[in-house]
Amino acid sequence: MATVMINDGSIVIEFGPWERFFAGRARHTVPMAAVRQATVTDHPLRVPRGARKGLTVSGLTKIGVWGVMGGPRQLVSVHRDLPGVHLLLDRGSSGGEFDEVVVSAPDADRLVQAIRAVVT
Repeated sequence: MATVMINDGSIVIEFGPWERFFAGRARHTVPMAAVRQATVTDHPLRVPRGARKGLTVSGLTKIGVWGVMGGPRQLVSVHRDLPGVHLLLDRGSSGGEFDEVVVSAPDADRLVQAIRAVVT
């Protein structure tokens, strides 16, 4: 499972060993300045949409990049039994790669509150 940390004005997502293969990276860093909106979603499996490059186990997990053929480009690592942190990003400020990040975290409420405290 991916780990989400807030560190020096950035949100750092560390992917687990098997997630790295599907996410195409071991780590992704999002500057706080790039976050337009942060929300908690109780059903993170419903958020990813569009064509994907990654793993889908129906009703269980989604890991990878969604929106590869158009639409918002999303970096995703979500699991059925955990709430998700859903970040809407300013693509230019975030490095130009993603419009959204959706990641499951057991402490999603705390993470979103901490992000909102810095962003707003």
